[in-house]
Amino acid sequence: MLLTTTYGDILKASRQMQPTFVLVHGAFANSFSLAPLQAELGLLGHRSVAVDLPGHGFGATYTRAYQAPQDLGELAIAPGSIKGVTLADNAAHLIGILERAKRNGPVILVAHSRGGVTATAAANARPDLIDRIVYVAAWCPVDLGIGAYYAEPEMATVDAASLGLAMAGNPADLGLLRVNFRTADPDALAAFKAAFLADGTDEEFLTFLNTFQPDENLDAGTDADRAQAATWGRIPKSFVRLADDALRTRAVRRSPRPRCGPVQAPSMCSGPRSDSL
Repeated sequence: MLLTTTYGDILKASRQMQPTFVLVHGAFANSFSLAPLQAELGLLGHRSVAVDLPGHGFGATYTRAYQAPQDLGELAIAPGSIKGVTLADNAAHLIGILERAKRNGPVILVAHSRGGVTATAAANARPDLIDRIVYVAAWCPVDLGIGAYYAEPEMATVDAASLGLAMAGNPADLGLLRVNFRTADPDALAAFKAAFLADGTDEEFLTFLNTFQPDENLDAGTDADRAQAATWGRIPKSFVRLADDALRTRAVRRSPRPRCGPVQAPSMCSGPRSDSL
């Protein structure tokens, strides 16, 4: 009995030394898009959890008007479950998951694209739950808010209007941002491919595009949601830059280092692929 108990304690301790990777998707995405990464992590012996932020995944709204044949008039006015969801809601949801993951040992928070805003907000509030943050082509607002970054000269070449080619409805009326990713408009599809997967084949692009959901929340944070030195700044960080990222220019990708004095300098690496949201 003693040997069995001792072995069980050793096994439990060993498991608690292994980190849990908590994966956060970007805009219009969900946990489904993280399945290939989770599969690779699992095959390498790592545990992970892919987060669906509020109004995403099985919590998203797919109206009958979004099906084929589409009813574009109805699609422009149909309500969506993500209406009213705020950055604070996203951060609170993520913090709940981080709390559960932390019970099992170290936590590595991995955020992609717009998911970096939520990761930063969670780190501002609960740095004790995170052992490292990894930003994969992700927004990390430090000096400016997200909107202000888009106004910087370095972002002048980014086609931020590509989503507008397939926008459905008025965001002010809907209380959310809705994009018809099932459009057959060749101009819109070409713009999406250039923005999201320019280095992929047409078949890869369409497969990828069909993982998107039509609705996204409007709240990407304010200046008050920028990274805070006293909390976020204490967490070790890694930044993964994608060399062909069309949504963040080369100048922006080269300057993600925070200026609010983290205890540990962030590590940097680059990858060849283009970005999604």
